[in-house]
Amino acid sequence: MDDLTTRLKALSSANEFLEFFGIAYDEHVVNVNRLHILKRFYQYLRQADGLAGLDEVAMFTRYRELLARAYQDFTTSDAATEKVFKVFQDAGGTQHVQVSRLRDSLAERRTARA
Repeated sequence: MDDLTTRLKALSSANEFLEFFGIAYDEHVVNVNRLHILKRFYQYLRQADGLAGLDEVAMFTRYRELLARAYQDFTTSDAATEKVFKVFQDAGGTQHVQVSRLRDSLAERRTARA
């Protein structure tokens, strides 16, 4: 297990994880959702039972399944729907801001600087 753990610690991007585990992926899906995929993978790892007792081959297989599942979540859905990060959880779905409010906010900032 230490060897697998050591190799995993050397990985830093979603692309590297997917390639390491031999999971075919759509570059566009990863480019748009890379942090979401890794966060979801981490969530699945935390929820998984019995990982500690697995040998390296079984652990690799289980990790691969969980990463594939995390990636798949974002091939059929999007970040706002999946709500992996707190910003999406707090927003309660979609958030709308009127252009006039943005314009007023910018005007207030300019006045405050002057």
